[in-house]
Amino acid sequence: MITAVDFVTVNVADQERAKRFYTNVLGCELLTDVAMGEPDGAKWIEVRPPGSATKLVLFHAPEAAGTMAGFVLTTDDIVATCEQLEAAGVEFVDRAAVAPWGSWWALMKDTEGNSIGLTQAETS
Repeated sequence: MITAVDFVTVNVADQERAKRFYTNVLGCELLTDVAMGEPDGAKWIEVRPPGSATKLVLFHAPEAAGTMAGFVLTTDDIVATCEQLEAAGVEFVDRAAVAPWGSWWALMKDTEGNSIGLTQAETS
């Protein structure tokens, strides 16, 4: 029986730049950073948002970077989180607002051009 999602892949052009963004700006924990073959080649980089069981693999795929990421992050206070991220230089495509479907929503970009959704955890 399937019990969870282990990881999702984030296609990136520059793994080191992406690693800095996901750890230093978004606050993800760095779990794995190892060479996948050639010493100066692609690496297997896993990060995890605080409190999450699911990991993000920053996969070197320059031709696939710059799309809508296949995941949405959640926060307890979307407005404050967006303000903090914007102050850190994160670009927002959609500012935090209540979406037509009734949930809080914002859309930001990572350093690789990927769009990442941000939503607020339900408080009730």
